[in-house]
Amino acid sequence: MIAHVAGQVVEKTDNALIIDVGGVGYEVQVAAGDFTNARLSEPIKLYTYDHWRENAHDLFGFSNLAAKRLFELLISVSGVGPKMGLALLSLGDAEGLRGAIARGDSAFIQRANGVGKRLAERVVVDLKDKVGVVAMGTPQVAANDDALSALLALGYTLQQSNEALVGVDDSLGVEARIKLALKQMA
Repeated sequence: MIAHVAGQVVEKTDNALIIDVGGVGYEVQVAAGDFTNARLSEPIKLYTYDHWRENAHDLFGFSNLAAKRLFELLISVSGVGPKMGLALLSLGDAEGLRGAIARGDSAFIQRANGVGKRLAERVVVDLKDKVGVVAMGTPQVAANDDALSALLALGYTLQQSNEALVGVDDSLGVEARIKLALKQMA
């Protein structure tokens, strides 16, 4: 399994980035926001989902671990494959989509390319209790925060991770912030 790729963007094609990693070009399909933010000839790191089928091997990339985790939840819904998962993530940022699912806003979800009313409702029903959205009015840590990504990788929910990091000084290093957040969760 390929957990992430880090290299230089050498080409952009149809919502996919070609990333040169040590002389090997990896084609990574990404959501619209990550595609737009990627710049040619600039370094990039994407967390990846490695998808194997009978006749294909595809990589799907995400600029932060929270988006990858949401993608994995999305493709667990019957009828949502990896390309549909990217279409859903292309509606906006991962937190906006989490919020729509938590609120039961199937109309918002229906705006994704190829998503009909029934599928949008299924996404809401299946994931409403799983998205771990942070309560409205609670201060939030940026989705691309490295300390947040590390806590998510350790298996903590988005809400647990966010609540633990909100009280931690942002000027500290990533490792120090993680340690303090873990102490708060203990």
